[in-house]
Amino acid sequence: MTRTTIKVKHATVRFPRTRLTLGSIEKSLMSLLRIKTVKEDHFTALKDISLEIAEGEVVGIIGRNGSGKSTLLRIIAGIYRPDEGYAWSCGRISLLAGLGLGFNVNLTGRENIYLYGSILGHSKGTMDRLMDSIIDFSELNDFIDQPLRTYSSGMRARIGFAVASAVRPDILLIDEVLAVGDVEFKERSKKRIQEMVSEAGTVVIVSHSFGLLKQICDRMLLIDQGRLKATGDPAHVIDVYYNKAGPDAEASTAPT
Repeated sequence: MTRTTIKVKHATVRFPRTRLTLGSIEKSLMSLLRIKTVKEDHFTALKDISLEIAEGEVVGIIGRNGSGKSTLLRIIAGIYRPDEGYAWSCGRISLLAGLGLGFNVNLTGRENIYLYGSILGHSKGTMDRLMDSIIDFSELNDFIDQPLRTYSSGMRARIGFAVASAVRPDILLIDEVLAVGDVEFKERSKKRIQEMVSEAGTVVIVSHSFGLLKQICDRMLLIDQGRLKATGDPAHVIDVYYNKAGPDAEASTAPT
């Protein structure tokens, strides 16, 4: 029986809204024009999200910008705590989100491998053992001892992905990183993900690259305005995204 490795139940996440402090001139203009400011205390990023992901699944998450995709990844990773409901996961998690996460541009590529590895919870001994394989996967041998500030965004993506996937986590969370890089890097990244799945890993990917997600995902989720709108076969969920699936488009939804 396949076990559940990620479970989110009725999760709601709110963020406080902040307003710029108005200076005396701005306040005078607002008063002159009789413009009133409306104070809203929070913004709801996720609303009553429930889902389960099984061991070995590759699940893609799609949605328009600001829909709550990255927030969902971060509650799975334990970075955010839901204001209502809960998020539970079983196993070691690596979150690969953003090209500069955990990097220092003044350190070399090699030094950043140690730094990023430590942020992910790996010891120096572990990183020593994996260093050659990480550099080989990134194909940055000629640049590895150069400062990271000299790297392109694609080169940083190579190192980030290589480190995040070197020590095979039980759960790998990827936020848009695979959209960066050349065709060869994307192909090797896909193969690395497939290797992780064959070793009983679970992968959750946020991406706007629907072609890539259709190739590697077993299932997809559509997040719309903080709610889980659809889940199921990748082609179906993409169809729902484009509003072409017809009257039964949202028949496959989250568990309650």
